[in-house]
Parts: sequence; structure tokens; C-alpha cells
Amino acid sequence: VQLQASGGGLVQAGDSLRLSCATSEQTFSSYTVAWFRQAPGKEREFVAGIRWNSRHTFYEDSVKGRFTISRDNTKDTVLLQMISLKPDDTAVYYCAADRGVILSSIRDSQAYDYWGQGTQVTVSS
Repeated sequence: VQLQASGGGLVQAGDSLRLSCATSEQTFSSYTVAWFRQAPGKEREFVAGIRWNSRHTFYEDSVKGRFTISRDNTKDTVLLQMISLKPDDTAVYYCAADRGVILSSIRDSQAYDYWGQGTQVTVSS
């Protein structure tokens, strides 16, 4: 499964961005998808996740109310809408996907075998 992350950029604090994770995998609708991010000198951290049926979404506490994850299974795409961006959101953002990710592991990067290449988000103050 190849994932293509896009949509990053350089913005000012308070601005918005929308990240996209696309694939040509025809069974993508059966995959749990998550976004992770990694800032310089820090470990990769979970940002948001969405189950295959969109019934469950999950967020890291610092992005709740500002980020929204959604998916369009007709387009094999998962979006991460980010508003009210802060300098602390600066990182490389990665999308990840896998089948059979149990709920208790959705925040665990090791639960995902398939990763996109990352897209840089830089928020200036």
C-alpha cells in the first residue's frame, strides 16, 4: 500500500491547512488511518486517527477542537483539517494505515505497516 501525503506548507499562527493522504489501494476503505507528526528533536507522536467505517475518530489532546480527521472512501483519501494552527504544531506530518488496528492500538505507531512520505507543516509566530 502506497500512501501519498500532501498539503503541508508555511503558515502563520492562527491559519489553517488541510492535509491529504491519498492512495491507489482499492481496499483502502477497510484500513484504519492515522496521522502522526514528528518535530525536530522529538519523537513521533500520534495526532489523529479514524477507523475504516468513520464511526470512531481519535485525537491527541492538544489538537482536539482544532483538527478534524475525515475520510472519503469513494476517493480513497483521508483528510486532516487543521485550524487555529500554533507554532507547536510545526512538524513533519505522516499518514499511516493498516487493517485490523484494534481500538487500544490506534495511537501506537507500531500498529501501522504502511506510511506516507511526510509533509512539512511550519507555523510561524
